[in-house]
Amino acid sequence: MKNKLTKLEFKWICYDMGNSAFILLVATILPIYFNYLSSSQGVAEYNYLSYWSYAASISTLIVALAGPILGTLADYKDHKKKIFLTCAMLGALALACFWIPSSWFAFLVLFIAAKVAYSLSLIVYDSMLTDITTEDRMDAVSSKGYAWGYIGSVVPFIISLVFVLMYDKMGMTLKAAMMIAFVLNAVWWIAFTLPLVKSYKQKFYIEPEAHPVLDTFARLKDTLIKAKEQKKVFLFLFAFFFYIDGVYTIIDMATAYGTSLGLNTTGLLLALLLTQIVAFPASLTFAVLSKTKDTASLIKVAIIAYFLIALFAVQLDKQWEFWVLAVAVGCFQGGIQALSRSYFAKIIPENASGEYFGLFDICGKGASFLGTMLIGVVTQITGKQNLGVAALSIMFVIGYLIFNKVSKMDESSRRK
Repeated sequence: MKNKLTKLEFKWICYDMGNSAFILLVATILPIYFNYLSSSQGVAEYNYLSYWSYAASISTLIVALAGPILGTLADYKDHKKKIFLTCAMLGALALACFWIPSSWFAFLVLFIAAKVAYSLSLIVYDSMLTDITTEDRMDAVSSKGYAWGYIGSVVPFIISLVFVLMYDKMGMTLKAAMMIAFVLNAVWWIAFTLPLVKSYKQKFYIEPEAHPVLDTFARLKDTLIKAKEQKKVFLFLFAFFFYIDGVYTIIDMATAYGTSLGLNTTGLLLALLLTQIVAFPASLTFAVLSKTKDTASLIKVAIIAYFLIALFAVQLDKQWEFWVLAVAVGCFQGGIQALSRSYFAKIIPENASGEYFGLFDICGKGASFLGTMLIGVVTQITGKQNLGVAALSIMFVIGYLIFNKVSKMDESSRRK
């Protein structure tokens, strides 16, 4: 019974399965479709990669501004579910409309809107972890969430892939195939959102106040001050900013990077499908390891692995190398995301989880800022994609060094 999920834990995991369909599209089909739109309008290959990078960075900046405010507001009694549902539905609606724009610029605007709604929904979703399970189960539940998210997202992705790769044999246009793919994934997202919305109840909250909007800003200011005073929390967020930014940059930019190098599109999509399949057992493995191994040690192993992945990607120019990269990413992406989420949930106040996860998600949930911007700027200046990727390895080194300090502080506090 210890290892068995409760009904509420399972429904919480369902949302990982639903929203992961969107993020898998962002990492695979969407960059290829954007390349089709931009190249048909005369945009150069290296500019295509830069524009896609800038769009990802802009969405992150918007979340960085709105996320903490929304997270703080969600901590009020009965607010969390309403805000979560609104963001999830807006994201799914925007996804369903991706096939409509014919201009590459209009498509990027819609993409930014969908990515922002997705990221904001995750701020509230992550903060629900303190409500739906106990501290001793957080590592396992969080890891299983990512694991089932990866394998669940494969179902609509494979169906979408059939239409996208075989649209001409089916007698339809690429736009029609994309419409089916986008609407299908939007429906999937909504379907796996509803079970959680139906059953979730906010256990930890703050009572409503007379001026909730003004009080939200005041509480957010207090949270920032408290985070600085709580050295472990502050240093963890600083470390997380660097290493997870690198992780999300690799996830978000893999297809765009491979496409800009001229690698076979079908091969890229199948390789990233393999990433999802590998990530399922790998994430469950991290869930098992977290019961006997120190969470901080597992996170450090994953950071080192990503450092090596970034170095390998610098010289990537062959299809088989992209497949190796895809498998390596699949082995560690679920573990580093899930354990970072549960590690943070354990070191913050339960009744202020929305506030703190607002800060947590600034650092890179669902998108990256520094990594994508570095790739975009360096690629556009030098005309060489590999040099932009090289910068990511530095981010993992910085993240590891800071997180190492956090883990030592954690060990010291446990001894006391």
